[in-house]
Amino acid sequence: MMEPFDDTYFMNKALQEAETAKDRGEIPVGAVIVADNRIIAKGHNLTETLIDVTAHAEMQAITAGASFIGGKYLKDCTLYVTLEPCQMCAGALYWSQISRIVFGASDDHRGYRKMGTQLHPKTQVTHGILAAECSSLLNSFFTAKRRLN
Repeated sequence: MMEPFDDTYFMNKALQEAETAKDRGEIPVGAVIVADNRIIAKGHNLTETLIDVTAHAEMQAITAGASFIGGKYLKDCTLYVTLEPCQMCAGALYWSQISRIVFGASDDHRGYRKMGTQLHPKTQVTHGILAAECSSLLNSFFTAKRRLN
């Protein structure tokens, strides 16, 4: 039996955020930050809406999480994000000192691992949670976008 609040549960919540991004015409990436089995922050891509290349899902969630906590460090928090963070987001996550990152789909072209970006030494990483669902959402978005162009 599945635990009510496990990695799959929270990744599904991140996928809901990704769907919100897709509905807004944004690249469908979603993120949630969890502390003590409770979602304290949510975010999805807003780069088109805000006309801001830094408005990635993770950046939105980091800002909301820090605001919720009332401090800049996200120790004892976990970020769930549908796509492997880019080097910009990985850098912000490094400075936030987030305890754990869980991502769904790997980004073999622009992900932090491909770029050689370091996370905070104490940050634990789990990847591949609902990877097929996360990848499918991204792939269908880009397939539809190519059809329109």
